[in-house]
Amino acid sequence: MGRMKPKMRLDFALFDVFYADGKLKSNRKVPLNDMDGLNDEYRIRTVIEAQDAVIAERSGKSRAPIKSIKRVKLKKRIAG
Repeated sequence: MGRMKPKMRLDFALFDVFYADGKLKSNRKVPLNDMDGLNDEYRIRTVIEAQDAVIAERSGKSRAPIKSIKRVKLKKRIAG
């Protein structure tokens, strides 16, 4: 008997983050329990800025301010 594929778990949402200096960081993860609604941009921006602060502390390089945030739509894979 074949093995069943694991179900996709969605514990987080993915976002593309555009910075004021023109850089783009794709697929930034924001836990769903940190989001009040699906498009609560203030909450999402706060979480990503906190992630950026941790990254900046570890690397010693700060990031430019966030210009905009866009949610990434998940694509379903087609078996074939």
